[in-house]
Amino acid sequence: MEHAPFDVKGLSEYMQGLVAGGPTKSGHRTPPVIVNVPVNGLDEASVRANAWMFQQVLATGVHGVLLTHADSPAGVKAFIEAVRFPLHKQGLDKGLKEGRRGAHGTPTAAKIWGVTGEQYEDKADAWPLNPNGELLLGVKIEDKYALANVEETLKIPGIAFAEWGPGDMALSLGVRGRDTVKDPRMQAARAKVFAACKANKIFFLNSFTPGDIVDMLKEGVMVGPANPEAAEIGRKFTKRQMPY
Repeated sequence: MEHAPFDVKGLSEYMQGLVAGGPTKSGHRTPPVIVNVPVNGLDEASVRANAWMFQQVLATGVHGVLLTHADSPAGVKAFIEAVRFPLHKQGLDKGLKEGRRGAHGTPTAAKIWGVTGEQYEDKADAWPLNPNGELLLGVKIEDKYALANVEETLKIPGIAFAEWGPGDMALSLGVRGRDTVKDPRMQAARAKVFAACKANKIFFLNSFTPGDIVDMLKEGVMVGPANPEAAEIGRKFTKRQMPY
């Protein structure tokens, strides 16, 4: 939804369609759905002013949210607080404030998850900050401003994964042409984000292709979009069998 119309109704119908389609081959009610919301993490004020988008997206029953252009640690904190219910207290001793998510999206989200309202409110929290939480919150470190703050940003509790956003990172660093990811400036940016992920024990996201998925898995990349061919290669390499 980052670069397409902000169509919450369409997203809601999509989630309902996943449920109607039956469980996945792995036995899950639906595949996990993580949404890029068109809110840039430029600063705290920007995130708080647009937090209504997180609430509406989460009410459709998605399983995670990805914050774009996570430039500001203060903005990232505001993002995490905006998507958490006030009843969850993990992280309050680590600089987070009480969650600000409202209760009235619970019934629609709970229906998609196939749980009661109270069960949803218990489960819909940031993992791994809350070991029992089942929401994945991610950040895009996709420009030179976010890159400068990445070590501080990824220390904030509540983030499960981060990506380096090579498309926007290239534009931000002034890298153009073919194979921009091979440019030394881009490689240095990727390495910096990856190192910060490892230091804070969160997952690093990178897109997979059939030609590079094995090398990336060896490198330690654990999250990423992939086509069916690449996904099957990855499963065979890791000897992962269903249910998973």
